[in-house]
Formats: sequence, structure tokens, C-alpha cells
Amino acid sequence: MTNDDNPAAKPPFSYPVKVGNISANPVTVKVAADDRERKGLAEVWQVLEVKSLKAEVYLSRWKKDGVRVKGQVEAELVQACVVTLEPVESRIDEQFDQIFVPEGSKLARVIAKDAAEMVLDPDGPDLPEEFAGDAIDIGEAVAEFAALAIDPYPRKSGVEFDDHIESSADSKNDRPNPFAALKDWKKD
Repeated sequence: MTNDDNPAAKPPFSYPVKVGNISANPVTVKVAADDRERKGLAEVWQVLEVKSLKAEVYLSRWKKDGVRVKGQVEAELVQACVVTLEPVESRIDEQFDQIFVPEGSKLARVIAKDAAEMVLDPDGPDLPEEFAGDAIDIGEAVAEFAALAIDPYPRKSGVEFDDHIESSADSKNDRPNPFAALKDWKKD
């Protein structure tokens, strides 16, 4: 869970939780983004506005050193319609489940019989995410799961691409055929 553009930059929505405070019994954490954090998320997600972002997260130990983060994220966004560019409101309501392990943990490695091939099950669980130090940023994890649920092509209801026609087979193009010059060539 790192920002690839600038590792020193703080994510717009952050809520660090000390791993040492997490026990085998699940702990419930409720997080919500404030105005400043929602503006930062809107910039990162390239949407017009993030009206709300909240999550209820359950944290528990996983195996010896890992932490299981499970919860529900809810968000309300305003995006630009891909047809008219008018504002379109959308709602996100997603469940998530992620395992975090300390950096360098053997639990994060995929054990394969052949070192040259890695087999991943697309329907199976995700690989554990590594964290550095003694804390996991729950806010950043919630923001990532919300970002994955954003509709990449929002469209206002009832709006279609009716006015734009690429080309039709029966219409004549004014451009010359690039292969027309080759029609008189014959191979000897």
C-alpha cells in the first residue's frame, strides 16, 4: 500500500492502526473522510466530487504476524458523463477482505513448484499485502477498494451515443483507397 508516484507523499485519506494493538478477537474501526480528505480523493480519482466516504472495518490477527482487514466501504461520487460531460451521481457499496503481512514475511511469497511459472487463481483470494513498520494504513486500504469500484464510464440515464456514427458500409468515402495504386501491378 504505497504511493508509487512519490513514496514520501501522504495519501489523501489516511488512518494508521498499530498492528500491536490488534488481537485475535476482531476489533471494529469506523472511518469517514472529512472535507479536505474528500477533495484530495477527488483529485486522485479524477472525479468531480467525493460527497462522502465511510467504512466499517473489522481487524483481527491472521496466522502469527498477519492482520486480516475485512469490511464494507460506502461512498457517494459525482463524475462527468462520458457522453454529455454533465455531472452524474454514483454510489459505491462494496465489501472487501484483505490480508496484510510484515515486509519480508514468508506468508507473502507464492510457493511454486517451478520457479519460472507462477499460477494465480483469478477467483481465489488475493495475495497478502505487505506493510512496513508497525502500522497498517486502513484509510489508504479503504480508499483503494473504493477506487476499484468506481464506474470508469459513467453515463447519465437515458443518454446514448446516437449522434455519433463512425462510418457505414454503404457510404462512400472521399478518401482514395490506398491499395488502388497496386491494382495494376502484376507479378511476372
